[in-house]
Amino acid sequence: MSKLDPFVVEVIRHGLSAAAEEMSLVMTRSARSPLLREAGDLSSAITDAEGGLVGQGRDIPIHLGAMAYTVRELLKVCPAEDMREGDALIYNVGALGGNHLNDVKVARPVFVAGKLVAFALSLAHWPDVGGTWPGSYLAQAVDTFQEAIRIPPMPIASSKGLNKPVLDFILANVRDPVSCEGDLLAQLSATQAAERRIHELCEQHGTQTFLDSLARLHDLSEAEMRAALLDLPDGTYEGEDFLDDGGPDGSPARIHVRIEIKGDEALFDLSGSSDRVANFCNTTPFIARSAVVYAARIMSGRDMQQNAGALRPLTIITRPGSILEPGWNAAVAAGNHETSMRVVDAIFRAMEHVIPERLSAGGPTTSGLLAFAEPRPDQSWRMLYEVHGGGEGARHDRDGVPATRVHLANTSNTPAEVIEANYAIRVERQAIRRDAGGTGRFKGGDGVIRSYRVLAPTMWLTTCVERTRIPPYGLKGGEAGKPFTVTLERDGAVTPLSGKANLLLSQDDLVTLESCGGGGYGSPGEGGEDARRRG
Repeated sequence: MSKLDPFVVEVIRHGLSAAAEEMSLVMTRSARSPLLREAGDLSSAITDAEGGLVGQGRDIPIHLGAMAYTVRELLKVCPAEDMREGDALIYNVGALGGNHLNDVKVARPVFVAGKLVAFALSLAHWPDVGGTWPGSYLAQAVDTFQEAIRIPPMPIASSKGLNKPVLDFILANVRDPVSCEGDLLAQLSATQAAERRIHELCEQHGTQTFLDSLARLHDLSEAEMRAALLDLPDGTYEGEDFLDDGGPDGSPARIHVRIEIKGDEALFDLSGSSDRVANFCNTTPFIARSAVVYAARIMSGRDMQQNAGALRPLTIITRPGSILEPGWNAAVAAGNHETSMRVVDAIFRAMEHVIPERLSAGGPTTSGLLAFAEPRPDQSWRMLYEVHGGGEGARHDRDGVPATRVHLANTSNTPAEVIEANYAIRVERQAIRRDAGGTGRFKGGDGVIRSYRVLAPTMWLTTCVERTRIPPYGLKGGEAGKPFTVTLERDGAVTPLSGKANLLLSQDDLVTLESCGGGGYGSPGEGGEDARRRG
C-alpha cells in the first residue's frame, strides 16, 4: 500500500462517488413513487467487503450516516461466505444498522473473479410498508408491530433472477403494491449499475490496487477528522434540545449531549437523553451516530470526504432504554427525521460559544410531514408523503435563506402539478410565510405556506411536525423564529391540528401548513439601522 499512486487513489475515489451518483440517477428516473422520482427520498452508497463506507451519492445525510453501519451489521447475520455473484438482499429492520421501517434497503455483493470486493447499497423510502395506519406512520404507536411489516434479510434476487416468492410475500403486506414493486425494481437496477462501475474500476487499475485504495481512503479520512479535531479547543461542552412532546404527561422530551474533546479524539455522550417515549419518536442508535458524525463534520469547518475512516476518532455513547436506544420493538417511524435533528441541534447548542462562526441559528429541523393516503375503488391505496421546508437560521455574516431544508434532510417538495395529476388533491395556496424569521443582527429566513384541498370522498392524514411548540432558537442573542402550525378548515371552521396526529379527512376539507421561520443571529442592536430594518 505504501507504493500506491495517490493520483490513482483519487481516481478510484471519484469513480466510487460517480458510481453512487449514478445509482441515485437510476432511482429517480425509474422509480414509481413520486416521493422518489420528485422528492428524492433515497440514498445510494458503496462499501468495501467488510461494510466500511467508501462512496456515497449527494443524497440524504441521515441515510448515509446510518449506511456506514448497515452492511457491517448485515454481515453479522448473513456471512459473506454464503453470498454468491448475482445475489441481492432486501431488509428494513432497525437492528441491522437501520433507520425506520419505511426505509427499505437492497444490498448487492459485488464479486470480481470470484472474490467479494464491495457492496452496492440502495435505500429508498417506500410509500407504505403495512402496519396499522396507511403510510406506516402511527403517531401513538406503542411498538414497532403497529408501524409496519418487519423484513429481515431475505434474498430478493440471485443469478437466476427475481425471487418471486419473497417479492409476493412483501407485496402482500403493503397497501400500494404497484408502487412498491416499481420502486424495488429501480433499487435492483441501481445496484446493478454500481456493480458494473466497480468491475470497470478493477479492470482499469487491477483488483488488488482497487482494494488497497479502499483501505487508503479510510486512512485518509481518519487523518482528516483527527486534524479537524485538533483545531478545536480541548474541553467538555454540554448542550440540549427538546422534542415538542413525548416526555412524562406530554412534556417535551429531552435530548442531551456531553462532548469531550481531547487532542485528535472526541467523545459524544448522549446517555442523558430522555427515556423511551410512548410515540413514534424513538430512534435507533445508528441514527443517533449518523447525526453525531454529521455534526462533527460541520464542526470541523471542512469539506472532508466522508467514509468509515472518519468514524475512528469518534466515540459515541447512547443508553439502553433511552429514546436513542429504545430496544428493537420500539416505534421509530418519526425518530428517523425528527429525533435525529434534535441530536444535531443539541450538539450545536453545546458548541455555540466555541465555533459560532461555523453554525446557523435554529431552522426547520423537522420533516414538516403531511402524509395523505387515498383509498382507491379497487381497494388499493395511493400515498402522498410530502415534506415541507422552512426558514434557515441566520449566520454570523448573513440572513437565513427562506423556504429550504437544512442539516440531515435533503429532499425536495413535490410540484403542485405532480400532486394534482396523481392524487385527488388540489394545492390551493403556495406562498412564502412573511416575517416568520426571528430578528437579530441577521434575520432568520421565512417559512412557507401550503394548502391542500381534499377532492376524494375520504382521505387519511398523518401529521409529523416538530417545532410546533418549541420554536427554532436564535444564536448569540438572536430571537427565535415562529413555530410551525397545521390547521384543518371544515365547513368554515378552522381547527388547529397536533404536530403528531392521525385523522380521517372528508371531501372539501382544507389542510394548511405554515412552516417555521429561522432563528436570528446576534442581538438586533449590533448591526445598526440595516439590521433593525431587516428585522
